[in-house]
Amino acid sequence: MHFTPLERHIFFSKDGKTAWFDELLNTQMKICRGSGVLIQENKTWKIKHYVLSMTIPNDNVDDVIKIKAPIEDALIEEYKK
Repeated sequence: MHFTPLERHIFFSKDGKTAWFDELLNTQMKICRGSGVLIQENKTWKIKHYVLSMTIPNDNVDDVIKIKAPIEDALIEEYKK
């Protein structure tokens, strides 16, 4: 997989030891959005949390739900057990 940043915003805590970011990425899945939190340990940045999401245009949400529903309805029932 190859992710190329299109846009990235990075923020730091007052002590400079925690950073969080959000980003737009060009991927084989087309535009994705990522966000994460890093902390500095022994002069090295470590990722503590990262989320990657595919973007879905609002006009296409209903179509995507129809594709996801058969798979995810079964998963939801499993999680309820």
